[in-house]
Amino acid sequence: MAQEEGDLTFSPSTEVTRTPVRYKNRYGIVIAADLYTPKDVDRSVPQSAIVIGPPYGGVKEQSPGVYANELARRGFVALAFDPSFNGESGGESRHASSAEIFAEDFSAGVDYLGSLGYVDRNRIGAVGICGSGGFALNAAQVDPRIKAVATSALYDINRIARGGWLDSQTDQERRAALQAIAAQRWLDVDSGEPALTRVFPSEFNPDAVDPVTAEFHEYYVTDRGRHPRSIGGFTVTSSPSHINFGALAHLPDISPRPILLITGEHAHSRYFSDTVYEQAAEPKELVVVPGARHIDFYDRTDLIPFDKISQFFSESFVR
Repeated sequence: MAQEEGDLTFSPSTEVTRTPVRYKNRYGIVIAADLYTPKDVDRSVPQSAIVIGPPYGGVKEQSPGVYANELARRGFVALAFDPSFNGESGGESRHASSAEIFAEDFSAGVDYLGSLGYVDRNRIGAVGICGSGGFALNAAQVDPRIKAVATSALYDINRIARGGWLDSQTDQERRAALQAIAAQRWLDVDSGEPALTRVFPSEFNPDAVDPVTAEFHEYYVTDRGRHPRSIGGFTVTSSPSHINFGALAHLPDISPRPILLITGEHAHSRYFSDTVYEQAAEPKELVVVPGARHIDFYDRTDLIPFDKISQFFSESFVR
């Protein structure tokens, strides 16, 4: 039975069917996802499929649904999921963040898609939006079942945690941050519940924050992308997981499977895509969309190059 559409932040296509599904990752956490299929899909013929992860702090009803909806319109079976501990997915503590488990959630999506009798297990790819881009690449480094991986407005959350914005954090600053997190763990023990980082405000005030934060708030705090399960905060004590992982370290292992990196001419996050393009082995492609900012890749269907993404996977699956 199709899910009600009222909780989506976008208008779904009448050419697509959206169905809520549940499955477990290898840690036993129940993952909540929406399965998008073309309404005329022929289940007697093996289909190509794509698992899609959200921006860091986002949920499946936002950007992943936009991508799944558009890719299903173009003939793919698409799975938009909530990461473990977040959205409608299971796991405790709520709003925890884990570098390893968020990568595992992509592989769990591959598990689920491959369990569908009409999906070709040799034609499953992954799309990571913003922070999920780094986790999708992490998953692809170790899971060769992901036959092709695309990132859109890539953020490497592990790199940010380890080195700060533009890798500006010093060793002394990182050690001080770890001391503060250690102190917060004692506070969590004493209070019986974990503290969260700052959550999204109730109203959008671009003058109250820095330009990068204002850009995120423009999406998450306004009617454009606001969703009650997307709060922006994670448990403070989640950070060491990402600090330990550090920046993407094994990108050449993805080859000969292809990588597509999509970023914007004016995206503040562009340096992440540039770095991955430099470090990854062939085949790889970097697409810079003229005039686009980071958050334009969340929902601007007039700027997101969906035809290019569709072509990339179609060609990758016949290699």
